[in-house]
Amino acid sequence: MKGNPRPCFNPTMLEDLQHYANHLSLQADRDVRYMVQASSIPGIFNYGGDLHHFRSLIALQDKAGLLSYARACINAVYGGVVHFHRDITSIALVQGDALGGGMECAMACDVLIAEKQARMGLPEVLFNLFPGMGAYSFLSRKIGPAKAEKFILSGIIHTAEELYEMGIVDVLAEEGQGERAVYDYIRRENKFRNSYRAMKEVRKAVNPVSYEELLSITEIWVDAALKLEDRDLRMMERLVSRQSQKPLAEAV
Repeated sequence: MKGNPRPCFNPTMLEDLQHYANHLSLQADRDVRYMVQASSIPGIFNYGGDLHHFRSLIALQDKAGLLSYARACINAVYGGVVHFHRDITSIALVQGDALGGGMECAMACDVLIAEKQARMGLPEVLFNLFPGMGAYSFLSRKIGPAKAEKFILSGIIHTAEELYEMGIVDVLAEEGQGERAVYDYIRRENKFRNSYRAMKEVRKAVNPVSYEELLSITEIWVDAALKLEDRDLRMMERLVSRQSQKPLAEAV
């Protein structure tokens, strides 16, 4: 993810991710087994929703615009949920901050690998909203509904080590060793590929995440967003400056 103009799910990034998902889905004749999602900006995986964009839509009470944006977010991550309709293992490599929708994006993958210095969390409650693009769906399947709700309503930003202990991060890597951890995981899965593939199918059969489920939740998110008050929007505006503070010159 290149994060241009900001390291968040702005329309440009959403379009890129959707194009890539379509490409993988259509290239069925190619032997692609793994998809790894990472960031080109040091210290940042993804800051989540484009707060500046949907703050403007909220101010205009543009329900159709908000729903269109939310659907684009779901479409961008859902490919990983369904393995792009192929025998592909999706991996998130988190080497920096993954907040809000950034954490949702990472959790949408089959495997979440994070370096120890990475931080993740769902701060939406700070501006009186909730993460509506899959957080509850993914968390409840990993740690249970009660813990998922508590996690979301806390708004706490956690270290990767804390999330590993909770069972949210699957593989914990030392700082700077994330890529090696990805290749180590791939070698391990390939060694026991039949077992890993079967367990992936079992997980999908027992706890499937449907597009309809994600859409129904994001519709609740849209209705809740339209009820935000001026003080909530002011808090959101302060967080916009955080999304914009990393210079894109750091991107590689």
